[in-house]
Amino acid sequence: MEKVNVTGKFALINDYWVPRIAGELNGQYVKLVKFKGAYDWHHHENEDEMFLVIKGSFRVELRDGSIGLEEGEFLIVPRGVDHRPVADKECHVMLFEPSSTLNTGNVRTDRTLKELEKI
Repeated sequence: MEKVNVTGKFALINDYWVPRIAGELNGQYVKLVKFKGAYDWHHHENEDEMFLVIKGSFRVELRDGSIGLEEGEFLIVPRGVDHRPVADKECHVMLFEPSSTLNTGNVRTDRTLKELEKI
């Protein structure tokens, strides 16, 4: 067992939209990622996705509206729901999702990562 300092791990991240694996439990990854700007529209066929805001704020755009999230708040996006995270300023986010979850879900773009770095 090893404790993780989330603030220290975020200090090692110098890019946006590239999740890093900070931990694993029960087939789930705990991922850390910095958001800034708009991400790609996508959904996950088989996995729910949880976003927890550590620092800053962002919104999850949905086809019929959007949901804003502030520090300390989280949102679970159910499988199959089209969504697009958007951060007007840098935002630090922790993701909880199955290890099988592809970052761009059902779409393949230049942002698609088949393997994630552990941090």
